[in-house]
Amino acid sequence: MVKANMLTLRVLWLTVLALLAFAGNSLLNRAAFNHTSIDATSFTLVRIISAALLLYVLLRVRRPRRQPAGSWLGAGYLFAYAALFSFAYVQLDTATGALLLFGAVQLTMLALGVKQLTQVSGWQWAGAGIALAGIGWLLLPGASAPEPLSAFFMLCAGAAWGLYSLLGQRAGDAAANTAGNFLRASPLALVLCVIFWPNLQWDTYGVLLALISGAITSGLGYYIWYRVLPALSALQAASVQLAVPVLAAILGIVLLNEPLTLRLVTAAAVVLCGLGLVLLSKNRA
Repeated sequence: MVKANMLTLRVLWLTVLALLAFAGNSLLNRAAFNHTSIDATSFTLVRIISAALLLYVLLRVRRPRRQPAGSWLGAGYLFAYAALFSFAYVQLDTATGALLLFGAVQLTMLALGVKQLTQVSGWQWAGAGIALAGIGWLLLPGASAPEPLSAFFMLCAGAAWGLYSLLGQRAGDAAANTAGNFLRASPLALVLCVIFWPNLQWDTYGVLLALISGAITSGLGYYIWYRVLPALSALQAASVQLAVPVLAAILGIVLLNEPLTLRLVTAAAVVLCGLGLVLLSKNRA
């Protein structure tokens, strides 16, 4: 009994750490573009390379004979997510970005489930519709609406992460695949830097935030998540991620003094209720 309780506490603790890491990515990106002069391209490069190096070291320490795996398709999705994520946060608040990202991730995975002939129930369709209505409400023109292009970038980043997640479900060793995908994404980030070379800007604080985002909240965060994932059911894994936009909003308000608007609160409640309905409803037999 004591051993079982200790295992449950370990799973809970690791899950909380992983969710804080996911929310921390939003906070660090927004803090970098709000308080430093680093540009989105440079931030993406440092983040991807530092995550690749940390994951490679962790993989070699835990499994000296295991080589990084992954694929170029996975690396492409990962790079698209990381780059669009950073470009979006140049203008988006922490909470708005996290809400758009999370909603797009879950809706993309649901849409791909339909494409793969998964039998989606009526309640799941209703939940998806509610979530989409919440995102639509957030994006309606007005004084508190997010910048349209940045919002579009974040929705695309969420779609890329959803595709990457679905690909990872069939990839076997998640840690080895994640390390390999980050390594493959590194030259893609270098190509992006060449394209935007005249616009690159660096400063010490910005690079430090990018390193933390890459090595800690991305590399170590994903590593912890994939360690705890086998102990969670698919429903649990999807449901606990509902906490990420809430955590990101709290961190943004407390640490970055970001405003909490009525539109954001309303949209967040609608989106999270809709996604909760999707996750808690069973597929049709």
